[in-house]
Amino acid sequence: MLQLTDLQFSSHAQVFVAATCLGVTALIYRAYLASTESNLSCPPSPLTWRLRGHLIPPRNGFMTVESWIEEYGPLITLREGIEKHVVIGRYKAAVEIMEKHGASLVDRPRFIAAGELLCGGMLIPFIRAGERAIHTHLQPKVAEAYQPLQISYAKNTVISILNDPHNFQDHARTYAAATSMKVAYGKTTPTSATDPEVKRVAKFADKFRTVLHPGAYLVDSIPWLKYLPWYARDLRDGCRDSQELFIELFDRLKQEIGGDEAGPSLGRYLWEKRSSNEMPELEMACLAGTVFAAGYDTTTLAICTILMAAACFPEEQRKVHEELDAVIGINRVPAFTDKKSLPRLRAFVSEALRWRPLIPMGLPHRTTQVVAFENYRIPAGTTVSGNHWAISRDPDVFPDPNAFKPDRWLDAEGRMRDDLKFFGFGFGRRVCPGQHLGVHKRGSRPLGLPAHVENRTKPLDDMAFMHGNFANEQPCTIDFQTRIPEAELRRMMERDVEDI
Repeated sequence: MLQLTDLQFSSHAQVFVAATCLGVTALIYRAYLASTESNLSCPPSPLTWRLRGHLIPPRNGFMTVESWIEEYGPLITLREGIEKHVVIGRYKAAVEIMEKHGASLVDRPRFIAAGELLCGGMLIPFIRAGERAIHTHLQPKVAEAYQPLQISYAKNTVISILNDPHNFQDHARTYAAATSMKVAYGKTTPTSATDPEVKRVAKFADKFRTVLHPGAYLVDSIPWLKYLPWYARDLRDGCRDSQELFIELFDRLKQEIGGDEAGPSLGRYLWEKRSSNEMPELEMACLAGTVFAAGYDTTTLAICTILMAAACFPEEQRKVHEELDAVIGINRVPAFTDKKSLPRLRAFVSEALRWRPLIPMGLPHRTTQVVAFENYRIPAGTTVSGNHWAISRDPDVFPDPNAFKPDRWLDAEGRMRDDLKFFGFGFGRRVCPGQHLGVHKRGSRPLGLPAHVENRTKPLDDMAFMHGNFANEQPCTIDFQTRIPEAELRRMMERDVEDI
């Protein structure tokens, strides 16, 4: 006779058998994947006999990489010392690897020169709690709080251009500095590109760009060099100067918070949440300072690039003016709420930053597990970057890639395409946390393309802004001409900002 204990044993046996079958199936599947991956090869590598690996010129090195992509395919493997670096140079590969496999590329490689020597280990990717705090503070809803001041700063910039059109680059710097200081420290008092702290942060940002270039410092290939006290003294000096600046700015913010004078900012958020985020004060100071530096640098270059594009392509600018006149008229400036009604302006901004990407070489990621793409295998622990210049020249996605065609971003109905991604802010889960404050996301703001100014130029170097800020030279000259009487334009810019 069947007993209760027999039933219990039978039930347990069934569970055991089922679990065993699932385990065996998983092992077989894993073995199948391993055998499949083992049959895949690493991306091809251009031939080099250099001990230090592939030579990427400091200036326009992205064009060298693009030439290799054209010759070898969408992925290539470059060598820096004994380290291998996979570069993605085509749109489909970027989507498949950096976006769909984003969870496998959330890590960053070890930045010895830039991250450890220049930034003292306080680079954003090294401060996980800080990176989460930035994403929290700069999410879209929070970013909206900065809109009125962005509009106000944009109006001030237009007035500055009217007063001194030749120095438009300085005016762009002032706008970028004022906006970044507000986000990082809540500063609302006047800010200028000539302020000592702005000059110091500009020096730091320029140095950071230089150090990130592959092969810029031998220590990235030979890590033990960092322990030599005489090695890379310029980086150590830069680290000391930047940390002194960031501590000084953070101390000033703490005093304002104590006096109930500080507005909302990332720095204030970090300080008020210090008991929960468990970040040392130096990390908080450097985190706010890095946001100031990065925001200042990229915003300046984006504005200058867009203005230069408007000057170089007057016919495309005319189309934007027509859209602005039809949607907004000539009696007010664009507001953030106009964004969806201005697809051509947004397309122009997207095309300008595709035409001349701000970080053409991209920023490196590191795989946490094996990633497969078509016939290629990228091993775990490999440094991977998306080369924005090469991706933006993919002829299958951007036909006639060297031409300036904002229409490529619009569908047949004249709306922004939703099947074409903009990678200017990075890829996957490591996308720039400040993207919601960026020029691309805020394309409808007045400075995105001056609504009431015409530009003409004789460009000296239309690729110059991709190399960073220029303190003592103008890569191009621009002639601004108002489309309405200047007095009326000034009155419009000087009006109080309305609620948006």
